[in-house]
Amino acid sequence: MIWARRSVGTLVTWYGRHGIASCTLALLALVGCGSRSDEGSEEPTVAPAPTEAVVEDKGPVCAGEAPQGGVHVLRGGGFQLPGGAGVQYAEARAYGTTREATLREGVRYHSGQRQWKLGPGAQVTVSGHTYTVRQICSYRVVLEPRTAEDRTALAAPPKSMESAGSPADASLCFTTNQDVLAAAAAGFPAKGKFLALVANGGVQRFPTGLSLTVSYVDTGTGTAGIAANCAAVQVAAYENVHVGDPVEFAGVLFKVSALTEESVRLTRTSS
Repeated sequence: MIWARRSVGTLVTWYGRHGIASCTLALLALVGCGSRSDEGSEEPTVAPAPTEAVVEDKGPVCAGEAPQGGVHVLRGGGFQLPGGAGVQYAEARAYGTTREATLREGVRYHSGQRQWKLGPGAQVTVSGHTYTVRQICSYRVVLEPRTAEDRTALAAPPKSMESAGSPADASLCFTTNQDVLAAAAAGFPAKGKFLALVANGGVQRFPTGLSLTVSYVDTGTGTAGIAANCAAVQVAAYENVHVGDPVEFAGVLFKVSALTEESVRLTRTSS
């Protein structure tokens, strides 16, 4: 107690010289220097380091480079490969700076089909035909055939450029032939122009056998679904697309530019 009174007296004198702010610090120091009980006391609680909020990273739109003559398998759709085999782009994932895709064997969905989770540069063998995954985008996967025979088969010209509106259109729908792709591109509005798809279940058809349908529009969430069919195969199924999202049809790129209850507007972004 004598030590405490002396300390307080000294503190009062010191306060007169240095003011309130310094006195406050001194009082804190005095209290902090008090003796501990023999029974001990709890260690001071240390506040945990702040945890940063976890933000879902959508990753890049595309990872990898698309080669000339690559096979474009569109999101949610299937592509018929040489030899009668097929592959589907079943699911997409993004991991910061790269992407991963789930591919499914077969041109149409059936239970029990094999699936592969692959990144850019991986190889996949479908019915004895091997392909390298060159690019994974939110809207497509680009495969490069490993053999010259498969590359030649995919680029073969069709017997006719006229669409039959049936499975006979396979050579127009599942091809890397430049003449066919040019004809498909010519059937769309020019670059920078828009394509309006009516949101009433109507089907819009194009010269090389492709047909597009708006499966739904939800103006509340600002999302829509767009389905594409060719040669009696669903070649794309874009679900939950928003304004600004890229989509592709017959080798031509578009951006979703408007959604209304009546229609979905796509603006062409590639030549």
